[in-house]
Amino acid sequence: MNLILVLLLILSCIVSVYLYRFVRLLQQIIFNLWKYPESHHPDRFNLAERKDYRKLTVDAMPIIKIVKKYDDNYSKLSEEDKAKFKEHPESFKLHYLYREFTFTLDSVTSNSLKPPKVQLSNIHASSHVLGLVLSYFVAYGLSSRMTSAIMWDIHNIRISRQTVLNYARAASFILKPFVDNFQHKLSNSFCGDETYIKVRGKTHYIFFFFDSVKKVIVANYVSSKRDTWSAICAIYSLFKKFKDSLPKPLHFFVDGNPIYLLAQHFFAQNNINFDVTQIIGLTNKDEVSKEFRPLKQIIERLNRTFKYYYKHTNGFDSLDGAISYVNLFTAYFNFLRPHSALDGDIPATVPELADVDNMPGRWCKLLSLAQDYIASNHVAFSS
Repeated sequence: MNLILVLLLILSCIVSVYLYRFVRLLQQIIFNLWKYPESHHPDRFNLAERKDYRKLTVDAMPIIKIVKKYDDNYSKLSEEDKAKFKEHPESFKLHYLYREFTFTLDSVTSNSLKPPKVQLSNIHASSHVLGLVLSYFVAYGLSSRMTSAIMWDIHNIRISRQTVLNYARAASFILKPFVDNFQHKLSNSFCGDETYIKVRGKTHYIFFFFDSVKKVIVANYVSSKRDTWSAICAIYSLFKKFKDSLPKPLHFFVDGNPIYLLAQHFFAQNNINFDVTQIIGLTNKDEVSKEFRPLKQIIERLNRTFKYYYKHTNGFDSLDGAISYVNLFTAYFNFLRPHSALDGDIPATVPELADVDNMPGRWCKLLSLAQDYIASNHVAFSS
């Protein structure tokens, strides 16, 4: 009798578990029918409404279309060829893919900054205080809160963390035309890579292109996606550094990401040719990686340097804030930061900065040169 009761108890438990699962499944089905009624339309398998996969958009925005040509090629065959095709289809090549870019070279753009709410001409602090803020926030990689604290603890100057961010945004807005259009004496060898940052908690990407000989950041591009469009915009920003003509031969050294090869195809269609060498993986499993591994390590070292300064920001509140900080980092790296590979020299030599012996003063002088550049070239800003 006791054995029968035990068996009944076990059976009732098993039935209860399966009944509970059935009820939960039924609830989920009812919920989906109520929330997504269009996904349960009886005509959802109507062939007229199905997608045409012969034209496939690769990226989220219509940048590249992969077009599969078959129907047009088959219709061009004569009746005799169609009969041969049925017997020996391997003798004909009717299936092939090609990429079609849906934008032109004129539509390729660079990052731009919105006019800041605070203008440097209207701030109440002195230029020396501005130089101190930029030195701590950018050159020494402190967060805005730490910069605010050190300005009070060391210099007895009361500045809020928001004021630090406002000063940085205003300075970056002034420096960007000067940094983007400075005429470096560049080589013909560039290494590129992308690294990630956080904007409002979401992953964004920075594309860096670096002169492996002169040790300067030639181009940067901040994007929400690691796609072909971003790679093309970054490379085109590099091309703008050459006012007359591009050097020949022109070499790019990148990782195995296929977007750089697609960018090469795009520029080749616009009669801009360059070589792309892909260094794949972390180990030298092929001769190409073995020969050019040092160039890949150069750009990876730049990424680590940027991350050292970036990590104290804990991400950015907007894309404009990310672009602003990357521009400040580029200005500091190229014009103010000594480079060990150059025996402690500055990568981009500016004679006016040579006589300034402290970092706050160099920031102020660099801002003065940027303002002179804007005035002399009549640079217009748009919101």
